Amino acid sequence: MEGLPLGLGGGFWFLLILIGVVLDWLIGDPPWLPHPIIAIGKTIGFLNKKLNHGKHRKAKGFLLLFLVLGLTGAIVFGLQWLLYSINIYLYILFNLYLIVTALAAKTLAVEVQKVMTALMGGDIEVSRVQVGYLVGRDTSELKEKEIIRATVETTAENTIDGVLAPIFYLLLGALIPVPWLNPVMLVMLYKATNTLDSMVGYIQEPYKDFGYASAKFDDLINWIPARIGSIFMLVAGMFLGYTFNDGCRIFKRDRHNHKSPNSAHPESVVAGLLGIQLGGTNQYFGQVLEKPTIGDPKSPLEILDIRETITIMYGSEVVLMVFATLMAVIIFSL
Repeated sequence: MEGLPLGLGGGFWFLLILIGVVLDWLIGDPPWLPHPIIAIGKTIGFLNKKLNHGKHRKAKGFLLLFLVLGLTGAIVFGLQWLLYSINIYLYILFNLYLIVTALAAKTLAVEVQKVMTALMGGDIEVSRVQVGYLVGRDTSELKEKEIIRATVETTAENTIDGVLAPIFYLLLGALIPVPWLNPVMLVMLYKATNTLDSMVGYIQEPYKDFGYASAKFDDLINWIPARIGSIFMLVAGMFLGYTFNDGCRIFKRDRHNHKSPNSAHPESVVAGLLGIQLGGTNQYFGQVLEKPTIGDPKSPLEILDIRETITIMYGSEVVLMVFATLMAVIIFSL
């Protein structure tokens, strides 16, 4: 197996992950830097046009999932193998680049703050447009409170999808003694699945059958991160001075109040910590979708709830990395 990207030891991978987290906090995703998720999204869009019509759409949806994951894995492995063969420093730099692009804390915070800024300026039309970039629901007629709710919900959900779950798979990859299942390979396969779900994983047409495989696989790989990540969000909420007891109570009571098996977990944590109510009716592709509520309306939804949700996101990432660092010291010292 000489020449394969056996890569770096677990300790070195962990250091690279830690550097990637800090770089994501500092620079996020600069617009001038090519982003692999954009390439994955364009691939999904192309295959959607080619496959999502006619009969056997569910089977074609499975084909879509296999093609996108297969292409992603093959390209990542091929580039890792090539750069590892050429120069170890190029290999390290490439992996660091992919780690930073897989994390979305800074980017999510910036995009969410655009909604908050528009709302604070009283520009409801701009806030509708901005939140429309973040959610799949129809935002063209949302009122202020509905915009706030949508923004808080997507920030809570993406605390898992865009921040904690990628770190989970990066750390898992550092522990797996299999060369090609290194942290970057795992996290890029996770991001490809997450992108598939965000683009085709809807229960409305034309994606009901075609997006079935992508949605279910995304549910599967997010099952553990959603639950572990929500606990880190609760712990962060405790340190940040939010209502920890209510956070635990609402999390226990409402974490299954969603058709997705994972989405209500982080949303229930945020609802409990902030004393607000999320969930309810939304419109997707012209169809009204009734959802149970999450949380108790102890406080009315306010614009600053958006900022508080961002704070919980960053806090949970810090708690996770502190915990991971302590565990890494113990594991790698043994």
